[in-house]
Amino acid sequence: MSAIRLLVLGAVRQHGRAHGYQIRNDLEFWGAHQWSNAKPGSIYHALKQMARQGLLTAHDTEPSTAGGPPRTEYELTAAGEAEYQRLLRRSLTAHDEKPDVLTAGVGFIVDLPRREAIELLGRRVAALEEWSAEVAREWTPPGDPDEWGHIGEIMRLWVHNAAGDAEWARGLIERLEKGAYVMAGEGERSVEVLPEGVGNPYAEHPHDRARG
Repeated sequence: MSAIRLLVLGAVRQHGRAHGYQIRNDLEFWGAHQWSNAKPGSIYHALKQMARQGLLTAHDTEPSTAGGPPRTEYELTAAGEAEYQRLLRRSLTAHDEKPDVLTAGVGFIVDLPRREAIELLGRRVAALEEWSAEVAREWTPPGDPDEWGHIGEIMRLWVHNAAGDAEWARGLIERLEKGAYVMAGEGERSVEVLPEGVGNPYAEHPHDRARG
């Protein structure tokens, strides 16, 4: 699973309808270009590709009154909404994906109903526990740990990472159960990523804004 599809669909969905530079601006403000493959070229490519696939509708806009170039604005189709929901749910349950997938999913977790988010995280914990048991049962060398050699460090790493992931998930479950965050269906929340009057600290040169 690629995080870029979830990130782009989620960012478009937050605005309802948005142009490429706006999506890039949001994702860069989240630092997604640092912890995922959401680089500018990947974002614009994903927008165009998913429009061709019927997940996004592309709207051509008129040039701005200030003389700026016309832009293409995108919005989710019904198929795009279904794909976004599928990717979001998978990102929270799949323990064998790259870290950027889970990070992207957590960024949009508030788009889920509270009880469903808790249930999905519970499934993640169960999968991690099962994985740890499988490592101990099928992959761990026999004999005393001191005799495993450096290869045994691989199994220690796997189990350590799984335990840390599960501990974090249990903590989030507890916070959600106590009412943390405004989840889907619980009221209004801001869709703006950048606070009013705050510029994007990752913004590039002005000529980049002509893209998208």
